[in-house]
Amino acid sequence: MTSNTFGNIFNFTTWGESHGNAIGCVVDGVPSKIPLKESDLQFWLDKRKPGKSKFTSQRKEPDEVKILSGVFEGKTTGAPISLMIENEDHRSKDYSEIKNIFRPGHADYTYQMKYGIRDYRGGGRSSARETAMRVAAGGIARKILDKLSKNKVKINGALVQIADSKINNLNWDVNQINKNKLFCPDKSIVNIWEKLIDKARKNGTSLGAIIEIRASGIPVGLGEPIYSKLDAAIANGMMSINAVKGVEIGNGFNSVLMPGDLNVDEIRMKNKKVSFNSNNSGGILGGISTGQEIIVRFCVKPTSSILKSRKTINKNFKEVKVSTKGRHDPCVGIRAVPVGEAMLASILADFWLRMKATSHF
Repeated sequence: MTSNTFGNIFNFTTWGESHGNAIGCVVDGVPSKIPLKESDLQFWLDKRKPGKSKFTSQRKEPDEVKILSGVFEGKTTGAPISLMIENEDHRSKDYSEIKNIFRPGHADYTYQMKYGIRDYRGGGRSSARETAMRVAAGGIARKILDKLSKNKVKINGALVQIADSKINNLNWDVNQINKNKLFCPDKSIVNIWEKLIDKARKNGTSLGAIIEIRASGIPVGLGEPIYSKLDAAIANGMMSINAVKGVEIGNGFNSVLMPGDLNVDEIRMKNKKVSFNSNNSGGILGGISTGQEIIVRFCVKPTSSILKSRKTINKNFKEVKVSTKGRHDPCVGIRAVPVGEAMLASILADFWLRMKATSHF
């Protein structure tokens, strides 16, 4: 198996399976003398960990991260940083009844066809359990961004849609995001969403969601104009998250609804500084950051592990039906919020370090 590493200068390689003894990653390309302790990473991991409410998986994992290398006396040494989280609440027996069945909507079939072997316990390597290490690596990326930007970079993610129920963008309040269990920036819709998720869970099914990530304090110049566009890297990173089926930057697909004269972001001078009248581009032009807020959205499909019986086949290619028991997210998009934040942080840290190495800045 290849492609377990993400990033260039700042990069991380993850390892481990959903029901193995542990999961972990090795983070490389971290500058030396950056203050770092386990609690810096734990803060972000606590946002993602399961079992925090009835709206997420009831798997009770503390997700306590251990720093095994690359840090001395509270500062990074420049050496690779090895991180590990022990799996403590894996109930493999939940999967014993379906070990020979390909769950529809999952990677069971494609994994078996490609590798000839698969860990059926929770999806093994293809499980979203792996994303905990992305969040940990993203915590290190945030520390790098703090150093590079003098604490100016801010990254905030939120749920903006569940099923066909959308927030009112005029009600976006960053201070509301962490005040509810759904990472919702519009408090007027939280109760509606809670009822939607609860109904889906009781009906043995699940719901999809759209997540929006915003990053401010970004300088002009991150990205390259051809094969290393910043927006292409962001799309790649977000699409690598489990269950993500679409990504858009800025106005995205809604750009087709606007004529060119309204879609372009007019440029003016304000107090002797460059200013844009709008941000339909999402903070990126020609693959390079404009200095505006970077705005990215990605959609997460409904969780495929559901109680409602679905048609599929088994390893002997016989038609069967399957009902997936166990502890699964009725809306996996909720816990995808901190994962999306981490991926954007990792990409921005990588591109900022690359810019320092290749530009005249």
